[in-house]
Amino acid sequence: MLNREKLENHQVLLYVAVLAAAFGFGLLAPDLAEKNGGSISIIIAILMYSMFSQIPFVSLRDAFGNRRYLAAVLLTNYIAVPAVVWILSGFLPDNTPLLLGFFLVLLTPCIDYVIVFTALGRGNEKLVLMSTPILFITQMLLLPVYLWLFMGETATGIVQSGPFLEAFVGLIVIPLGIAIAVQLFARRSAAGDRLVGLSAWLPVPFMALTLFVVVASQIGKVSVFIDQIIKVIPLYIAFMAIMPVISRWVAKQMGLDNGAGRALAFSGATRNSLVVLPLALSLPGEASTLVAAVIVTQTIVELAGELVYIRWIPKLVK
Repeated sequence: MLNREKLENHQVLLYVAVLAAAFGFGLLAPDLAEKNGGSISIIIAILMYSMFSQIPFVSLRDAFGNRRYLAAVLLTNYIAVPAVVWILSGFLPDNTPLLLGFFLVLLTPCIDYVIVFTALGRGNEKLVLMSTPILFITQMLLLPVYLWLFMGETATGIVQSGPFLEAFVGLIVIPLGIAIAVQLFARRSAAGDRLVGLSAWLPVPFMALTLFVVVASQIGKVSVFIDQIIKVIPLYIAFMAIMPVISRWVAKQMGLDNGAGRALAFSGATRNSLVVLPLALSLPGEASTLVAAVIVTQTIVELAGELVYIRWIPKLVK
């Protein structure tokens, strides 16, 4: 019998199958796949709501319970990660859309499936869950700052404030507001509690659906940029190899136990592609295609890397 735990534990296999189907569909029926791309916004909006509904925003103060871990996760994600990303970006050509996609996806820590992978990797997933509201709020505040520091005014040439703000409000702010309202309703009503429980089933299937629609609708266009996309793959692999080692060092310096140290390693290395994907899709013209392709490529590399992590990180942090 299928339950939510089994679905989450086998989500990687589901995503691999979906990606294979998306590649085939996008290449064999490009016109139909491109038409289906018109549904991306509504699918992502539902996905974002489903993810946000599982983040304990109404218990935000609980995130401050383990201040040592919280300090370590903020230090890792907002000091160590940007330093590594900045160094790695030096190996990329001076191409604004390519760099923008690279920075968007690597500067934002994951707030959803990292929890499942942390549990599979014998880390303390409760610490990751409790830190998610803080990580979400801080990444939304700090992402524009890092983009300005790393790219300056060059990013403003393609990031048009109108569509970018519209995507942010429609695909992030509104789903977030609905999710918080549902959580508050759940505290006062059994029906609200059931709604939160039902919403917990949505992230995996809607992430699979998002990957399918995005990849299928974009794969035909990606061939134009394949020579640029190939350049980011070794850097994504390098990032995934470097960050657990740095996280282990930070965990040791902060005196974290094994479970917290493994949680930190997963948090430091797992990125937030689907939160920034709507922002990429709001960009004009060919820039949107390239930036979205760079972000989706990171997701594909990361899903393979997580299968390595769940075996490697327990041995690395012990």
